[in-house]
Amino acid sequence: MLKKQFILLLFLMVSFAGRASMILIPMDESTQQNHLKAYGITYWVLEKNYKASWLLNYRGGSFLLPDAEEIRRECQIRGVTFEVISDGEAKSIQDEISSPSQNMETVVLEKAPKIAVYTPVGKKPWDDAVTLVLTYAEIPFEKIYDEEVLNDALLLYDWLHLHHEDFTGQYGRFFGAYRNAPWYIEQKKEAEELATKLGYSKVSEEKLAVANKIRDFVIGGGFMFAMCSATDSFDIALSADGVDICETMFDGDPSDPNYQASIDYNKTMAFKDFHLERNPVVYEFSDIDMTTKRKVLMDNDYFTLMEYSAKWDPIPTMLCQNHTQLVKGFMGQTTSFDESLVKSNVLIMGQNLQNGEARYIHGTKGKGMFTFYGGHDPEDYQHRVGDAPTVLDLHPNSPGYRLILNNVLFPAARKKKLKT
Repeated sequence: MLKKQFILLLFLMVSFAGRASMILIPMDESTQQNHLKAYGITYWVLEKNYKASWLLNYRGGSFLLPDAEEIRRECQIRGVTFEVISDGEAKSIQDEISSPSQNMETVVLEKAPKIAVYTPVGKKPWDDAVTLVLTYAEIPFEKIYDEEVLNDALLLYDWLHLHHEDFTGQYGRFFGAYRNAPWYIEQKKEAEELATKLGYSKVSEEKLAVANKIRDFVIGGGFMFAMCSATDSFDIALSADGVDICETMFDGDPSDPNYQASIDYNKTMAFKDFHLERNPVVYEFSDIDMTTKRKVLMDNDYFTLMEYSAKWDPIPTMLCQNHTQLVKGFMGQTTSFDESLVKSNVLIMGQNLQNGEARYIHGTKGKGMFTFYGGHDPEDYQHRVGDAPTVLDLHPNSPGYRLILNNVLFPAARKKKLKT
């Protein structure tokens, strides 16, 4: 009798093992119908306390998830392509990935990161590419702004995005073209009122205090992502601590004479040796940005993602996962970065060699990390004030937006030390 029970139990175990399965979310170009929402599925799986794996360089950076009815159903609802594979097939994939001859790696994703977007009240989702794609991918986030940052709310989050922002107190350098526009006048008034409320005599002083809090968040182990003017204006604000770089129309008094000589590049995260734009009517902060120096026609505007060793450098490999290495360029107030002004300890992960510009860079500061991504909207080539919103249903496979979502999911990974 015991022997029969043992045989029956063994049969059931073998049968169960034969039926055991996993869900593969392929991220290659020809298979996945919605790359952007695939990130949302993976985030949702982590929120449900499942474990997931990111298969770096395997079919465009695919995701391997446990097989559960609710995960299958969620993929179907969101229109994400998935494949149910057996445990044996999953093991075969893992064996292929682990082979020393393959530039692939498996990274375990453990916990959904808590996400904050630094953005002023009243901004519409389409004003910022990150807010737009988080909403589209159905990845939850919370909005915070100066008051919350100064009150140490960043301690509650793992990942922070800096909205299209000016941390120098020059109101986005819109003075030349929009000084008489009602929206510009109103935004300037609101910024001054907020600075006063928070105990600062100038907007530039208040924004510097915010920038320093964000810097401390990164040093303490946080992940910070910035696009467009939030990249260079952030570093410029840090470098100008204690120096008045604002002209009279911005803060009511003249800037410091020869302020360029007082800029401290040791305080910046990413950039060095830059020169500030002194003319207040010029729509530019400094020579970091390549917008006015570009010699690239729209039809030829692409940048190339760098290739890293997945086994030795999983961090930049994660951040560069895509179904193509050639990404369509796009412009912004800060379109890209002059490569000669990027610090040597900062990785240039996406570049246009023809124009000598860096589009996508990454570095460490203290225990944390930051990524700067030039341009405003990956699917709106030359975004202008008042332009219609981007409809991501028309761009579900956008390589440019995938780079944003790589950064969103990155803090969930079980880290390995960066060796590059």
